[in-house]
Amino acid sequence: MDRPGAVAELRAVVARFARDHTVGEDRWCVALSGGPDSLALTAAAATVMPTTALIVDHRLQPDSSSVAATARDQALALGCVRAEVLCVEVGTAGGPEAAARAARYRALDDARAGAPVLLAHTLDDQAETVLLGLGRGSGARSIAGMRPCDPPWYRPLLAVRREVTHRACAELRLTPWQDPHNTDRRYTRVRLRTDVLPALEEALGGGVAEALARTATALREDNDTLDGIAAEILTRLAAGGDAGGLPTAALAPLPEGVRRRVIRGWLLAGGAVGLTDKQIRAVDGLITAWRGQGGVAVPSAQPRTRLFAGRRSELLMLYREPV
Repeated sequence: MDRPGAVAELRAVVARFARDHTVGEDRWCVALSGGPDSLALTAAAATVMPTTALIVDHRLQPDSSSVAATARDQALALGCVRAEVLCVEVGTAGGPEAAARAARYRALDDARAGAPVLLAHTLDDQAETVLLGLGRGSGARSIAGMRPCDPPWYRPLLAVRREVTHRACAELRLTPWQDPHNTDRRYTRVRLRTDVLPALEEALGGGVAEALARTATALREDNDTLDGIAAEILTRLAAGGDAGGLPTAALAPLPEGVRRRVIRGWLLAGGAVGLTDKQIRAVDGLITAWRGQGGVAVPSAQPRTRLFAGRRSELLMLYREPV
């Protein structure tokens, strides 16, 4: 039997995703860069539901306005009801990749007008994300990769290989934009894509990308279960009325994985952001290895303020100091 066309395959995937995850009621947006993945997703999405293409122009390259204009024209030709170019200013916080990502998501969130946004991350992107998490040693949460549904963001192509989106563009006779950053070896993700994953595929006999994606799914399911248990415990402890603190006697007997999730939830509720596994373990040490040590600094969402978790007698407490 002949293999179905890539375009038909993607349409079926997107339609099934919308049905299974009830994405939106009567409209959605798609984040379109002009590259093959987002272009193929746009083509499929526009046949399933009224679709608005949102094209972010980061203005980091001399021809970025031309690239954005071409993507807008392609989106309308593919059947999108609207196509909007969003010009952003990219800062410097966290490095160029992180700053561009932050600017892009802010622009998409501002422009979506309450509609869900489809993102064109593929199975290959998921595999690269898992490898990045492994290399950073930042715990199961980062190795669990990207979620298919993280409202308002939806990723219908996480089970689709990148070669399918490229074939779809060829079938539609579309000329995708080739982002030069995707071949720039200064970026870790590019080196993973061009060196590490091919080497692993050769050494292990293939199927590595799919295996990494399955690992992400399994870990995400485990994380969700443990996070739910931790949330129930945190709610119960918060109802105890300890002035925002956590009683160490109630935390100490908990299994380590659950206890650290309770700590993480408490820190986030108290205004912490961007927590690392190392910081959470340091706060955990205030319970399990208490020797009178001082507080643990954690990143704060409040500008010009330092946030600390410290122990006072039998309670973990949060306190702030001006920078």
